[in-house]
Amino acid sequence: MTKNIAVIRGDGIGPEIIAQALKVLDRIGEMYGHTFTYTDVDMGGCAIDKYGDPLPSEMLEKCLASDSVLLGAVGGNKWDTLPGHLRPEKGLLRIRAGMGVYSNNRPAKIWPQLASASPLKAEIVQKGIDLIIVRELIGGIYFGEHKTEGDRATDLLTYTEAEIERIGRIGFETARKRRKKLCSVEKSNVLDSSRLWKKVLHRLAEEYPDVELNDMLVDNCAMQLVKDPSQFDVIVTENMFGDILSDEASMITGSIGMIPSSSLGAGSCGLYEPIHGSAPDIAGKDVANPIGTILSAAMMLRYSFDMSAEADCIENAVSAYLDEGCRTADIMSEGCRLVGCTECGDIITANLKR
Repeated sequence: MTKNIAVIRGDGIGPEIIAQALKVLDRIGEMYGHTFTYTDVDMGGCAIDKYGDPLPSEMLEKCLASDSVLLGAVGGNKWDTLPGHLRPEKGLLRIRAGMGVYSNNRPAKIWPQLASASPLKAEIVQKGIDLIIVRELIGGIYFGEHKTEGDRATDLLTYTEAEIERIGRIGFETARKRRKKLCSVEKSNVLDSSRLWKKVLHRLAEEYPDVELNDMLVDNCAMQLVKDPSQFDVIVTENMFGDILSDEASMITGSIGMIPSSSLGAGSCGLYEPIHGSAPDIAGKDVANPIGTILSAAMMLRYSFDMSAEADCIENAVSAYLDEGCRTADIMSEGCRLVGCTECGDIITANLKR
């Protein structure tokens, strides 16, 4: 099978971590008889430097023509003073909207080998952390009108019933494939948009009698994630709440560098990326953790290419790497061996077994 992957190396540590993921994909292709071809796409700060645009239209077209997109990271201090429409992050919003990927799925799972790296108490971690946050990705306050007039600034948060229903269905369907528990997170005691969210989710619940639906206010959810994350299976929420909660959930697992994500819409072409940023302070030092990117490639195989065995192979190789006591600096602990970004990729590639 041949698949064309659009590759956005991006800024900061992006090129380093992408290189390791491609190394793993190439080996998977050899083992399972697939051919993965790569089309380089400029997005973010590097595109601003080259074209004066964080995502030129021809680059978006390359993504739309691909079978899926693998993204490293974009942004950095170098571009922080640019006007909003020219910031690297604008490229992220544009590619999500352009690809129509309205559902961002971020798993937060504690690897047994990294239990001691979690900032939570051991008795909390021992109860287990294995949840998925389903975040609406192309609506809400990030895509509303943004306006500054004198000393007054406004940002518009808007959702339609249709937008809520389609992400709600993803939440229910995801929960149905897991432990059949769905937590809908909103702020319905204050926001009209959240009251509409709650209404639509409860209407959908009638179609999924096998899934237990619970409502939770976003501030309570933030507290419960550190008090008892084992209570959660699938969380579905709007764009900004999901952005914040998924970062919190990733840190309770031990390192943001370990967490992959997938963004999908109506078709199979998805956007896959680690949830961390470009970390310009460590760029070029070969110390970044590429596992979040490698696991994002595994998610691509599983969810866009229907290659479950190949995805399992990658995840097992990551587990074997951790069993060997190898650690990048962000998850380093006593008694383990410190490795760099490139060596991490080499070891995981060597651990790939059918």
